[in-house]
Amino acid sequence: MQCSESMEIIPGVHQIDGVNGNCYIIMGDGMVLVDTGLPGNTGKILTYVHDTLGGIPSDIETIILTHYHLDHTGNAYELWDITGAKVAIHVDDADYVAGIRAMPVPQGLIGLLYRMFKIFFKFKPVQPDILLHDNDQIAGLTCIHTPGHTSGSICLYDPKFRVLFAGDTLRYSDGKLGGPSPRFTPDMEQAEQSIKKVAGLEFDILLPGHGVPLMSGASEKVREFSLSLP
Repeated sequence: MQCSESMEIIPGVHQIDGVNGNCYIIMGDGMVLVDTGLPGNTGKILTYVHDTLGGIPSDIETIILTHYHLDHTGNAYELWDITGAKVAIHVDDADYVAGIRAMPVPQGLIGLLYRMFKIFFKFKPVQPDILLHDNDQIAGLTCIHTPGHTSGSICLYDPKFRVLFAGDTLRYSDGKLGGPSPRFTPDMEQAEQSIKKVAGLEFDILLPGHGVPLMSGASEKVREFSLSLP
């Protein structure tokens, strides 16, 4: 295995370098993996567990998916199969990762590119073990239902360490906060309402599904951003 560079964000929370979308590991009695990135990254994730964290695959006990999009669920089946971890996702997105419902394709040119993209990145369905609902507790985290980007999008809130795993509900890059990409968000109005919902929480650190961590004053910045929304 090739050695991985450590990306410990705060004690006990790691981001795995080079996985898109962002993929996080929470250390505890057992490891929790938040999202799995695009297909083809299983080896990179397990290398990080082995080389950086000194663990073995079965140390990953829970895989939480913030929504069904391929850049967050692409390695879920392989990791479930190798690690024996339980896979959790909001009930409204569960049928997509289980292969019961086809993942929606965007309209126009983006949709055409998406179809070509799927030829090279094959997704293998996985049956979720845990169906999440708003305010459910899982692995010390609170599930916050934030629909709009997908019907079952969630954020994961850790009030003890004041951390929010935002999935694609919020993104942070180049010093700016933003919401989900409109091209891949069927209901932007609902997504904006979800951002306003998250703005009521108290957290210092925002860990988005894309972009970079926002490491201080995150909830205040989210509240300021929410005030700019319709």
